[in-house]
Amino acid sequence: MPQTGNPLLETAGLPPFDRITAEHVVPAVREVLGECETRMSEMEQAIEPRWERVIAPLEEIGRRLEHSWGPVTHLFGVKNSDELRAAYEEVLPEVVAFGLRVRQSEPVYKALKGIREGAEWDKLDEAQQRIVERKLLSAELSGIGLKGEARTRFNEIEKELSKLGSDFSNHVLDATKAYSLIITDSGDAEGLPMSLRRLTSQSYNEHKGEGDPESTPEDGPWRVSLDQPILVPFLKHCRNRKLREDVYRAHLTRASSGELDNAPLCRRILELRREEAGLLGYETYAEMSLAEKMAPNVDAVLSMLEQLRSSSWDPANEDLQEVHELALASGESEPPAHWDIAYWAERLRERKFQFSDEELRPYFPHERVLSGLFSLAERLFGIEVVDADEEAPRWHPDVRYFKVLDESGEQIAAFYYDPYSRPENKRGGAWMGDCLSRCRVNGELQLPVAYLVCNGTPPAGGKPALMTFREVETLFHEFGHGLQHMLTRVDYADASGISGVEWDAVELPSQFMENWCYHKPTVTGMTAHIETGEPLPDELFEKICAARTFRAGSDMLRQLTFGMTDLELHSRFDPTGEETIFDVQRRIMEKTAVLPMLPEDRFLCSFQHIFSGGYAAGYYSYKWAEVLSADAFGAFVEAGLDNEAAVQEVGRRFRDTVLASGGGRHPMDVFRDFRGREPDPEALLKQYDLL
Repeated sequence: MPQTGNPLLETAGLPPFDRITAEHVVPAVREVLGECETRMSEMEQAIEPRWERVIAPLEEIGRRLEHSWGPVTHLFGVKNSDELRAAYEEVLPEVVAFGLRVRQSEPVYKALKGIREGAEWDKLDEAQQRIVERKLLSAELSGIGLKGEARTRFNEIEKELSKLGSDFSNHVLDATKAYSLIITDSGDAEGLPMSLRRLTSQSYNEHKGEGDPESTPEDGPWRVSLDQPILVPFLKHCRNRKLREDVYRAHLTRASSGELDNAPLCRRILELRREEAGLLGYETYAEMSLAEKMAPNVDAVLSMLEQLRSSSWDPANEDLQEVHELALASGESEPPAHWDIAYWAERLRERKFQFSDEELRPYFPHERVLSGLFSLAERLFGIEVVDADEEAPRWHPDVRYFKVLDESGEQIAAFYYDPYSRPENKRGGAWMGDCLSRCRVNGELQLPVAYLVCNGTPPAGGKPALMTFREVETLFHEFGHGLQHMLTRVDYADASGISGVEWDAVELPSQFMENWCYHKPTVTGMTAHIETGEPLPDELFEKICAARTFRAGSDMLRQLTFGMTDLELHSRFDPTGEETIFDVQRRIMEKTAVLPMLPEDRFLCSFQHIFSGGYAAGYYSYKWAEVLSADAFGAFVEAGLDNEAAVQEVGRRFRDTVLASGGGRHPMDVFRDFRGREPDPEALLKQYDLL
């Protein structure tokens, strides 16, 4: 029986987040899946090898799920609860099964091949041809060629992997929430900046018992958690070495013991992925993963990573030596351990560049940064971002809603922005998600809508939100993803925005945008001291730029550790053998870490990117795309960053190529369209003074 009043069954407009509850999920998703199954069966019976009889009906089915299942997966990440988790996990296997049913449809596969091999092929535009090709590849990677027991086994693997990924993510969230360190001795709080004292004091008051005393930022108590806005500054500024060690070890061992232990899940996930790749005829999961990516093969990726690694090794050793010397000169009797590096590196940075993160914070009020970011987008891309909070239901009072207008004042897109950390129900990290894709619906254009989600420092102690410089970079990064989703000019859902873009090219616009955090007019336009209103002084800006390459070798090796470990786990590692995933990490770190890996290091148990976040055998994408982004920004440098007319001209070209093309054109062709040549890896090494 069709339901009435269930907000997840609405088929137009923005998701009604103010009315969606966990009890709506199961009945709505099951009703929609039933409708989609009916449509799928009807389409298969009348299918012909023509675009409007294959792709168009599939788009309609996708839109139906976009309106029902899409909001559920979004809320799972930003407003998690026991009730929502239970509902999500109840219907997840059914959603996975339907997705497989679509991708494994024999009639659809034959019709797609008929389109590619028939007379209609030459009538399709480039984006349409890309969609057909990628759907054929997706079908093949989804087991369309498997029969009988092999097909059954493949589907069982897919369902189990989906459940394991969900469990992995939940374990990390629960383990992060479970830890806290209460500091009551004011001596142990010495060195902690006031912004961190406000945050940890507020955290204590939110979690204290009824009879416990009220905390103040000045006198405590202070509650330290593993939430990033607290963890990072605590490790940088806490003078008590033992407390730093306790917090560092807690973070390093999240979700690695008891009921939340992810180690068995990691091994099982890797085992299933390898089995799945074997069923499809690939030697490794990495080889299978790269079939849909820009990089031609694993060797090409390893070659690029090795070029970056070899150029970073000596600078990283010099970084460690500098930290060691400063610690000894400051009275330490032992060489720095892992939990000391952030602390002494921050002291070294303060000494070298004469500024600290906390000195910068007052210049970066959150609202001012937003305004500056939007002004930059207007200058570069000819768009206007306007506040429209009252036009969209939201899932939390902190969430904002904005419309994007073109140069004529016409709306072309919109986005939600969820800025602050909420460790009680929001997963860590930052991301951009699709709310609505750009496409044609009954002849009318559906405008793209994005979710931009960050975990920045929230307002605390009656003070407005003040951002660290790294949080500013993160906001610019996610906005770059959003721009590609929102400024697309492709009208097919399967190739608009980031849809259909090879995964290792997706980070190009996001990492490109980070470069503008080191552009003086941009920084001047987004800073205003919280008390005086003065923009960031020239002296501080120059210090920020000088500090950009501080410990660049160490930072590069850290990212290469993640990327190379990921590739090794998904290629040569045998999950059924005696070697553990931590043995693999240790082997990689012998080449990528200047400090030996701790025996108890269990970072992989919380490595959501590759075990539950879509980056399996693809974490290298960050560095692959950073090569593209560094070279792309070079076009602006060559044009003259002080030449406003030239910057705008190059910005419009970036908009009309990289941001507009979506997945409708191969990313290497798109890069050539913008840059006039293929990318050069040396651009990244030069950017970080590693060459």
